[in-house]
Amino acid sequence: MEGNGMKKVSTLEASIVLVIMLSIMGIGVIKFGLSPQTPVLLVLGLITIWAKIRGFEWEDVNTGIKNGIETGIIPIFIFILVGALISVWIAAGIIPTLMVVGFKLISASWFVPSVFVVCALVGTSVGSAFTVMSTVGIAFFGMGVTMGINPALVAGAIISGAIFGDKCSPLSESTNLSAAVVDADLFDHIKNLMWSTVPAFVGALILFGIFGAGEAQSVDMSKINQTVTVLEQHFNVNFWVVIPIALMFICAWMRIPAVPTLFMNIGVSVIFVFISTPKITLSQIASIIESGFVSKTGNASVDQLLTRGGIASMMGTVSLIVVTLSLGGILVHLGLIERVMEPVARRLNSDGKLIFAVICSAIGVNIFIGEQFLSVILPGKAFKPTFEKVGLANVALSRALEDGGTVINYLVPWGVAGTFAANTFHVATLNYLPFVFFSLLSPVFSIISGFTGIGIKHVNSKNQ
Repeated sequence: MEGNGMKKVSTLEASIVLVIMLSIMGIGVIKFGLSPQTPVLLVLGLITIWAKIRGFEWEDVNTGIKNGIETGIIPIFIFILVGALISVWIAAGIIPTLMVVGFKLISASWFVPSVFVVCALVGTSVGSAFTVMSTVGIAFFGMGVTMGINPALVAGAIISGAIFGDKCSPLSESTNLSAAVVDADLFDHIKNLMWSTVPAFVGALILFGIFGAGEAQSVDMSKINQTVTVLEQHFNVNFWVVIPIALMFICAWMRIPAVPTLFMNIGVSVIFVFISTPKITLSQIASIIESGFVSKTGNASVDQLLTRGGIASMMGTVSLIVVTLSLGGILVHLGLIERVMEPVARRLNSDGKLIFAVICSAIGVNIFIGEQFLSVILPGKAFKPTFEKVGLANVALSRALEDGGTVINYLVPWGVAGTFAANTFHVATLNYLPFVFFSLLSPVFSIISGFTGIGIKHVNSKNQ
């Protein structure tokens, strides 16, 4: 829906407004090291002033904010539940058990590529990158930090694997959305994704092997053994705590949505907390859920790693999501994004240029709006008529939307996925960004595919 003054805004003016916005946010976060909330709020205020000057009504701004936040209600609620889940998984001994088992099974020399592969497999099974990062991801992160491996590299491996799984799973919301937006068959879409996804996976695996081998030389085995001892002495480390993990996979297999899955998992995990700590009170459980788990082992490194979680820990992420989605809602409602994208879509007529333009547009939406789903929806709607006009199959568009939209949101400091990952691992988005090799390589291989024609489907292809 466009605001009342939309006809007054030219493509040039819309482009200038967006560039100024990006500059303010980029300078604030990158140059001055500010938390994204403040630059985004500043931009939100400036856009509001600009809208009024250009003839829009206050109601246009209010409607844009409401529409924007509405798209993020479920993700926001999921983040709150994930905060609770992290704290009870630590209190129940689930994450400590994963860490102990991992220390005993995974070689330090192959730790980083192993983390990438395991997270990719788990992600494909459960269809949720957020779930992977907030469960097994935290365990792997704790292991990597204990080994003395660069935290940003470990986070990059976890996030890369989680994104791969999310991208390839038929259970993934983003994958289903990408197919649905362009009216493509889900499994044809996933099959066509492999033309860019497999090369990106292989390239990322090689890079993680190279970087991981260099880090493995500095691993302190005595510190690892000490950490295992501390975990076994202070947490409920046993086989039975895998039940909540199994429940997560069962829910994924039964296609139970994320919210009920998280509720069930939190409930089962709380039971394990009561079993492992019989003297714990209901108020203490509530405190763990609300404020997070506080580790008191006496070992500084372990306490730092495992003091986390809780609903309160997610409030910074939630506040950023609210202001970012508010900004995105205003930009969409005023039509600024569409005003910039549509002329581009109409003027492109070659396969390579179209694929490139879709990917750049999806990346642009990620940067300007910070919302993963809108980075798929807006370019998808804008470019679909042009793709049909030149005879490109729907799956060609849906793959480009995934490669430029879904995977990139994790690299944007004010993006929904980027803020979640940074908050989960306590590693700044710009610090782990250079190591999220899968996200960095996916659009590259997709663009190569577009210009070479390899894997590009047309309407007369057998696999549309």
